[in-house]
Amino acid sequence: MSAVSVRRGAAVAAVAGLVLAGATACTPERPSDPWAVDGLPDAALDVMNQDRYAHATWSIAVHDLETGEVLIDLGADRMVEPGSFVKTYSAGAAWLEWGPDHTITTPVKRTGEITAGVLGGDLVLVGMGDLTMGGRTKDDGTVDFADFDHNDANFLPGSSLTPQDPLTGLDDLAAQVKAAGIDTVAGDVIIDDRLFTGTLGGQAVTPIIINQNLVDVMVHPSEPGEPATAELTPAVSPWIVTSTVETVEAGGETDITLEESSHDGEVIVSGTIAADSEPQLKAYAFDDPATFARTAFIEALDRAGVTVGTDPLAPNPAGALADRAAVDALPSIAELESLPLEEEVTYVMKISYNRGAQTLICRLAVERGETKCDAGMPIAGEIWKDAGLEVTGASLIDGSGLEGNYVTPENALQIQTLMAERPDAERWKATMPVLGVDGSLSMVQADSPAAGKVFAKTGTLLNGDSFNERFRLSTKTLGGVMETASGRDLAFTIIVTQGFLSDPNGILDANDDVGAVAAIIQQAY
Repeated sequence: MSAVSVRRGAAVAAVAGLVLAGATACTPERPSDPWAVDGLPDAALDVMNQDRYAHATWSIAVHDLETGEVLIDLGADRMVEPGSFVKTYSAGAAWLEWGPDHTITTPVKRTGEITAGVLGGDLVLVGMGDLTMGGRTKDDGTVDFADFDHNDANFLPGSSLTPQDPLTGLDDLAAQVKAAGIDTVAGDVIIDDRLFTGTLGGQAVTPIIINQNLVDVMVHPSEPGEPATAELTPAVSPWIVTSTVETVEAGGETDITLEESSHDGEVIVSGTIAADSEPQLKAYAFDDPATFARTAFIEALDRAGVTVGTDPLAPNPAGALADRAAVDALPSIAELESLPLEEEVTYVMKISYNRGAQTLICRLAVERGETKCDAGMPIAGEIWKDAGLEVTGASLIDGSGLEGNYVTPENALQIQTLMAERPDAERWKATMPVLGVDGSLSMVQADSPAAGKVFAKTGTLLNGDSFNERFRLSTKTLGGVMETASGRDLAFTIIVTQGFLSDPNGILDANDDVGAVAAIIQQAY
C-alpha cells in the first residue's frame, strides 16, 4: 500500500479512490467511514488532519507482539526519513553484538621506568570510545541524563546539566597514577586518539570523549540593567567565557546567542535574560578533543599530587606516539571501566545523543578490525541481517539519523519485534524514552492515561522554507513498543513527513501530536 496523506471531508479529494487495507477496525462505526484507515481510531485522524499537516504524509505500522497480527498498515512499506529513530539500528546492532552488560576499558599506559617516584617517560591515555568517562554516573552505578540535554542546549529551551562532575573519570585515572608510585612525570602526557576516525555533521567523532566534547555555559540573571553571570563547565584551562548578556526586567525577553569564536579557548555569549528567568544553558563543541583531554588530564594529575613538567596548554603531541601495537603492549598503570552498554544505550536513546550513536558504529568497526567509522555501517547491517531483519527495508548512511537515512515503518517495527523476542527485552525497552515520563518524551502526553505505557524512540528533522518564511517538518517519528489499555503488547511506528510550522517551537507541538496518535492507539487496544 502506498503512503498517503490521510484526510477526511471536503479535503479528501486529493486521495479519492484510494483503498486502504489492513486489520479489522477497532470501533464498530469504522466501516461507515469511507476515508477511514482500518484499525486507526477517528480520534487519531483528527490529530493527523490538522492544518499543519495539510500537505503531509502519515505512515503507520502497528503489530501485536504476541500474535503477529497486523493491526494498522498505512504506507508501512514505503521508504521515509525517520530522523533519530535510526539510533535504534545503531544502538541495537551494538546490543546484539556485545549484550547489555558489555563494558570497555580506557587505559593509561607508561613509557619508561618509575624511579624514586619519577616516571622517566610519558603517560599515554588511550581513548577507547567511552561515551561518558565517568562523568554521568549516579551513585547507584546507572547513567544520569537531563530530559533536555546539554547536547541540544543551543536548540531546545530548558536544557540543563546533570549534577555529576564531567571530569570524574580523569580524576579517577589520575588518582591511580599517583597510587602507582608516580609523583613526577619527566616526559609528556599524550592522548592516543587513533582507535577510529570519523565525522558526523561536520564534527569529529573521536575515541576520546570528555563531557561529550562540549564546554557548557550556564547564564544566570542578576538585577535588571546589570550584566548576567555566566559559569563555565568543566573548568579546564585555557577556556574562558566572555559574556555580554544583560539582565532585563522580569517578564522581559530572554534571548541568548552563542557567538562564533575565532579559536578554541573562548566561549562567547550575548543577548538578554529576564530577571525572573531560569538559568539558560548553551554549549560549545570544541574542535580538538585530544588537546582538551590532555590539558584536563594534566590538571587532574596536578589535583592528585602528580607533577607534570610539560606545558599543559600545548597541542596534543600525537606525533610522538609509537605505533598502535607498540602502545597496546606498554604496561597499564591506570584503567577506567565504562558504564555497561545498557547504560550507554540508555543515554544515547533517552536524549538522542547523535555523536554517541555514531561512536557505537565506530566501535563496531574496531571490533571487526577497521579504523574508519564508515566501515561500521555495513557491519551493523550484517549484524541485523544475521538477527533476522529484512535489511533492504532500510537505507542508512550514519548511526545517528541525520538527513539521508530512510526506512520503511514496517522495517522499523521489525527492529522492535526482534528485540522483544530476546531474553533481555525488558532491559532494551527500558532504554527508550517513556511517554510523559522521561527523555525526549518527558513532556509529551504527560496527562494521558497512556503515560508510562509507551516506550519509544523519537526522530525529528526540521528545515527552513525561505520562500514562505516558515519551517518544514521533514519528519517526525515515534517508534517502539506499548502496553495497551487492555493489556496487549504492541510494536508500532508512526512517521509524519512534510508538515509545515510557523516557527521552530512548533516542533514541540508536532512531537505532542505524534505522541497523541500513539496514546490514542494505546487506549483503543
